[in-house]
Amino acid sequence: MTIEQNGTTAVVTQNKTNLIELSKELSGLYDQLKSQDIILHLKDTTSGSIEYFSSLVNNHFTANRCFIFVSAELNQEHFENFIIIPTLQEAYDYIEMEAMQRNLGL
Repeated sequence: MTIEQNGTTAVVTQNKTNLIELSKELSGLYDQLKSQDIILHLKDTTSGSIEYFSSLVNNHFTANRCFIFVSAELNQEHFENFIIIPTLQEAYDYIEMEAMQRNLGL
């Protein structure tokens, strides 16, 4: 797992770990990332389920922050409680739109 900071956004990229290990690693670092929007760039979605991230996602949304999965392999229709976007650029655009809505009080 690698973490790249970009302003108030942390981009976490899955390297060779499976999704279970990635969720454990991310949980261990969550206190450092909880005040940022998180983009989780998945490289291999066949190694488990994104359901492992449910508690992290719920905590993040409660804190009024974005937690976005980037994967061209996953389909948003199959995961109602998660935000799944196919590209990093679209994830950044989504976060920007969410920030505007928060600032406007919507």
